[in-house]
Amino acid sequence: MPDALLLLSFGGPEGPEDVIPFLENVTRGRGVPPERLAEVAQHYLHFGGVSPINALNQQIIAALEADLADAGLDLPVYFGNRNWHPMVEDTVARMTADGVRSALVFPTSAWGGYSGCRQYDEDIARARTAVGAGAPELVKLRQYFDHPLLIESFADAITAAVHQIPADRRDGVRLVFTAHSIPVSADLSAGPPADGGRLYSRQVAEAARLCAAATGFAEYDVVWQSRSGPPQVPWLEPDIVDHLDVLHGKGIDAVVVCPVGFVSDHLEVIWDLDNEASTRAAELGMAFARAGTPGTDPRFSRMIVELIAERVSAGPVRELGTVPGYGCTVDGALCAPGCCELPARPVRR
Repeated sequence: MPDALLLLSFGGPEGPEDVIPFLENVTRGRGVPPERLAEVAQHYLHFGGVSPINALNQQIIAALEADLADAGLDLPVYFGNRNWHPMVEDTVARMTADGVRSALVFPTSAWGGYSGCRQYDEDIARARTAVGAGAPELVKLRQYFDHPLLIESFADAITAAVHQIPADRRDGVRLVFTAHSIPVSADLSAGPPADGGRLYSRQVAEAARLCAAATGFAEYDVVWQSRSGPPQVPWLEPDIVDHLDVLHGKGIDAVVVCPVGFVSDHLEVIWDLDNEASTRAAELGMAFARAGTPGTDPRFSRMIVELIAERVSAGPVRELGTVPGYGCTVDGALCAPGCCELPARPVRR
């Protein structure tokens, strides 16, 4: 039986003075020019320099603590981030000081691929190295993109969003799923080599299929958002805003967007969808509604408890899809040799 649970997330600034240091952490080693950081900083400063992600994670933790108690699981919940305080290195140091010898790790990403999975393994390994001798064993829970409770939550959010569309336009509403875009090269290398790559985009497509089926949509689209790379590097496309133009050209006048690639309404969801996409839809005369994310739905914390039960008591593994999932690793080890290699970045000259 583990001694604790670590909720491991991305992190976000808590005030205007945090924004640039936070973005420097996010882009460390990537050679991102300062002018690009300044541009992205404006997205955060538009909302007072505060990302909602930390507060949303605290809500998840509060719900999770109650559900763990109801399930009779005596697991204190710790919180650590990759890019902002509380940093995961500091959290693992505190866990060590508290006498934690073994802990499960729940990452706030449901996906495979480098950014969605392997980078969390790197976080775990880095934190244990920083702490040194005595650091607890850290076992990362599996990917959960097709867990029934996650799909149910998204499906109900889609239904609620459809009812935000004017009644006279609902019959023709188009359902569009979005997830965070990544470089095409990163997607090609996602997953164990024997699995053929593109694990991330295949998992996103499968989650979208399951959500559409649960809500009775025979037709839907899967598109991408939040691209941040240089224009000469191919990323997964089409972008959500460009896709709205395409739908408008086809005569579609109502759209529901479901951010299936995100577990919480953090800043990229709010900026890219509630700001940019909704503004473009209004310019095109399209009715627009955005489905909520599942993080604060009670089923999300119950899903985490089920994932824990899988690991500690051989509970049932509940999966709906046919695309493989991985991700359950120990102390930052990889799922498989060569899994989710990050392609070498071109040298900037």
